[in-house]
Amino acid sequence: MPVLLLSIIFIFQNNSSWVGPLLILFFILLGIGFRGYDSLKGYTYTTMIFAAVTASMFYPAVFTQVGDYKLSNLIVPLLQIIMFGMGTSMSLRDFYGVVKMPKGVLIGVLCQFSIMPFIGYSLAKASGFPPEIAAGLILIGCSPSGMASNVMSFLAKANLALSITITAITTMLAPFVTPVLMGWLAGEFVEVDVFKMVMDIVKIVIIPIGAGLIFNKFLGGKSKWLDEAMPLVSMLGIAFIIVIITAAGRDSLLNIGPLLILLVVFHNLSGYTLGYWAAKLFRMDEKDCRTIALEVGMQNAGLASGLAKEMGKIATVGLAAAVFGPLMNISGSVLASYWHKKPIKE
Repeated sequence: MPVLLLSIIFIFQNNSSWVGPLLILFFILLGIGFRGYDSLKGYTYTTMIFAAVTASMFYPAVFTQVGDYKLSNLIVPLLQIIMFGMGTSMSLRDFYGVVKMPKGVLIGVLCQFSIMPFIGYSLAKASGFPPEIAAGLILIGCSPSGMASNVMSFLAKANLALSITITAITTMLAPFVTPVLMGWLAGEFVEVDVFKMVMDIVKIVIIPIGAGLIFNKFLGGKSKWLDEAMPLVSMLGIAFIIVIITAAGRDSLLNIGPLLILLVVFHNLSGYTLGYWAAKLFRMDEKDCRTIALEVGMQNAGLASGLAKEMGKIATVGLAAAVFGPLMNISGSVLASYWHKKPIKE
């Protein structure tokens, strides 16, 4: 807390040279402090991301280019590594839920690819943002759910098997559904090459996950070091991607940051709320309602970032994804903790 107070004092004194280092130190110390409390451990990763994002806002040049090499070129390879890791943690059994829980999977997939895209479109129309930044709100909405929702479903005592199946199905459908939705909803904001986006998702998602599934089938459990390393690699990769996008779009964030954060939070919370009550409408039980709420509200921000990079608009279209990622982890953790303490009536 003294570090934060010092940074605030320096802000009022217009002594900007100390503000950045003090804020970065504050988030690092906050994250370390969280490690000492079981109820707060889950927020350590998010606070470290805030530390990294703060560094990229104050020192963008460090995270934009090294020599003649643009760091944004690392986004797609990092995503491919992350998706490979996702594949190694999956198996064909994850898709059996379609047979075992067809109603839940169908409702979850339909909610995922309807609620979030149309909320994103509505926010983009109402935001008044430059077209490319507004299109980013639609892109994050058109993306599938990510593995973060599986973790939160586990913590929330939801239906983990259903969560994993919905994530797997929406991810595999993404090459076909996401580009079509983007062409339809975001076409008035930016030019969307639907076929190119299909191929980009195949390159970023399908091929690495397929390789991971094959690896898991034949070598799963035989490379223990890799099994233990992939979650850490994935977390670091996502953090680095967010930092690169933040640095690239720093000037835009300074102009529209507060409003973008407000709209992203609304988008995220609307996904939880509408996903939950849509499941209730179809008379699903409480565990399944929690699952679908988390699946709908939590998007694959990494994939959205990669697609923005492939569009050549990482500093504009990619901004909403960079903001959405850390904020959804905070809101998802809070919601999961609340549900964890709230028993489900059988």
